[in-house]
Amino acid sequence: MCQQDASDSRPTDGREADDYRPSPTDWVREQVEKIEAAGDTGAVHVADRAVIMVTMRGATTGVVRKVPVMRVERDGQFIAVASKGGSSEQPQWYWNLLKNPDVEVMVGTESFPAHARELEGKERFDWWVAAVEAYPPYAEYQVRTQRLIPLFLLEPR
Repeated sequence: MCQQDASDSRPTDGREADDYRPSPTDWVREQVEKIEAAGDTGAVHVADRAVIMVTMRGATTGVVRKVPVMRVERDGQFIAVASKGGSSEQPQWYWNLLKNPDVEVMVGTESFPAHARELEGKERFDWWVAAVEAYPPYAEYQVRTQRLIPLFLLEPR
């Protein structure tokens, strides 16, 4: 989320850790509310698929944002696929992860701190295969857009 001094649990940017601002997008806000009420990402699905929830800092506002993303897992690791349904634009959370890559990931009822790293080259290709296996429409999304759909590995820290 943001850097912290090891001797203090408060963020060093002066903001409180709980300055969460719900998404302006109805379906995102509603899914986050369901996940938080249940204490479990299993409370919601996207296109009948499991999700994980990524908590991050906004790129321009610095406030806490929460986004459920399709669960793509391989060997106990997770990625976030910035597909936005094959739109020509990146999802807003893409910019958040670029500027503030330290995040919190919730999987089921467990959470862990992670660092979001955008994938490239062979590593990206291998994860893209896993993403399409998890959700075949990703392949259609890539055909629909001229941008290369970004993938972020959510590495535990």
